[in-house]
Amino acid sequence: MDRPDPTDRGLTGFVADLAAGCPFPPPGTPVTCAVSGGADSLALLVLATVAGCVVTAVHVDHGLRAGSGAEADVVARAASRYGAAFRSVAVTVEPGPNLEARARRARYSVLPVDVLTGHTADDRAETILLNMLRGAGLAGLSALAPGPRRPLARLRRTDTEKVCEVAGLEVVHDPSNLDPVHRRNRVRHELLPLADEIAGRDLVPVLTRQADLLAEVDAFMAQQAAE
Repeated sequence: MDRPDPTDRGLTGFVADLAAGCPFPPPGTPVTCAVSGGADSLALLVLATVAGCVVTAVHVDHGLRAGSGAEADVVARAASRYGAAFRSVAVTVEPGPNLEARARRARYSVLPVDVLTGHTADDRAETILLNMLRGAGLAGLSALAPGPRRPLARLRRTDTEKVCEVAGLEVVHDPSNLDPVHRRNRVRHELLPLADEIAGRDLVPVLTRQADLLAEVDAFMAQQAAE
């Protein structure tokens, strides 16, 4: 299948500018993208292809929800549409405590070490707060730093949603993202909105900027220790 032309399917202006501003590898570089079917990972797929990467989209089916196989079909259709290769991998995650962490470990166990993920600035802010609640040090408070493996880490969730809208993609909506049993969901839907209200501004840019500064401190301390 021919690779997508950024001037086709509405992939102009907003989408092309986003792709140009993300730290993707040079055009023609083979990359693997973890694509769940949600807006963030589908936007990763689109932006990587627009940036000229040779993309393989990998969907990991955790088997935790009825009909999860249909989500793989959503990813397969998107990959086909944008000229990316596709494969789906099934893993087994038993119900029980620490489900999110165990699902994440299972997912990464079947993905290549250099896989690209669709983490956004919003994900990063949530992770910073979660790690703060756990009493993390510098490394935890500067988590999910932007870079080649997280090319969307300076984008907002509203950006990825708009990419999918402009591209006309079907998006998977995971109901577990609303379940308050998961601590991340409470941070996303309760803690961050309350903190925004108290601060009188959007705190995601503030948190990510602080994380960038802490990452510099962490790197400096590591260098000093090594010397």
